[in-house]
Amino acid sequence: MRITGIDHIVLTVASVEASVDFYSRVLGMDVVTFGRGRTALRLGDQKINLHPADAPIAPHADRPAPGSADLCLVVVGGLDAVAARLADCGVPVELGPVDRAGARGPVRSLYVRDPDRNLVELAFYDGP
Repeated sequence: MRITGIDHIVLTVASVEASVDFYSRVLGMDVVTFGRGRTALRLGDQKINLHPADAPIAPHADRPAPGSADLCLVVVGGLDAVAARLADCGVPVELGPVDRAGARGPVRSLYVRDPDRNLVELAFYDGP
């Protein structure tokens, strides 16, 4: 067997609407509806499925809970422009910019929190 990537991940959220607002309005992800009214956020060729905490979709993680995720998202664009966008949207930067090790090499990152207090790292690679 050879794993080639991640198709999607699932976030258990207190409010699908609040998560959609943050990830679409603030971070610019596309919102998609699939299945029987389920909601996901598309980023590149992956997606984040949103599961409401009060009605988890089976099967699910053993102990799904809002605020238990730590995500690293790759961002294209200038770090200063993204920091300004976050400030304009009232989203405080918890940490950064800081240097980190990404899957493809060194990144410069900003850390923010989503509405459920999940930690969201916004990682910037130099070059393509």
